[in-house]
Amino acid sequence: MAVEARIRELGSRHKSLELAIHEELSRPASDEVKLKELKRQKLRLKEEIESLRTGVH
Repeated sequence: MAVEARIRELGSRHKSLELAIHEELSRPASDEVKLKELKRQKLRLKEEIESLRTGVH
């Protein structure tokens, strides 16, 4: 059960990052460095979620 809770928590953070990326892209002069870091964080979360789902830690 703890793994499922962790996956939900990570999924929530993943969605938050997705929203932050969308907001940054909607700005007239979006910050490319900030976008790159947000996307990197989002990818890390996705990889961690997949790792937990497949049982690979």
